[in-house]
Amino acid sequence: MATVNLTKDNFNEVVENNDFVILDFWAPWCGPCKNFAPIFEKVSENHEDIVFGKINTEEEQELAAYFQIRSIPTLMVMRERVMIFSQPGMLPESALEEIISKARELDMAEVHKQIAEQQAQQQDQ
Repeated sequence: MATVNLTKDNFNEVVENNDFVILDFWAPWCGPCKNFAPIFEKVSENHEDIVFGKINTEEEQELAAYFQIRSIPTLMVMRERVMIFSQPGMLPESALEEIISKARELDMAEVHKQIAEQQAQQQDQ
């Protein structure tokens, strides 16, 4: 799947309707972002089941603020509407593929269970 541009108008719909979403926060003036773009695009073509979303932080300042983006590029991985990875900085293709592989291996039932347990503990406090 090729990359898709995400905006505040389509972000929730994309995340709600797709179990695996990878986000690239970038800006047109950012040199490392320009270098990372072809890597992100190439890797997206290897994974038809994943949505690769690009978020222009200049145009989508609300999304950038919501996710507390402090440097770009920033890569985030979401599975089943849970943020499981977030890291600023450009990645080589092999590192991006490794992140995807590890994200696929995660037991999301266990992740959801841990989140529920943490939320229950917070409510008890």
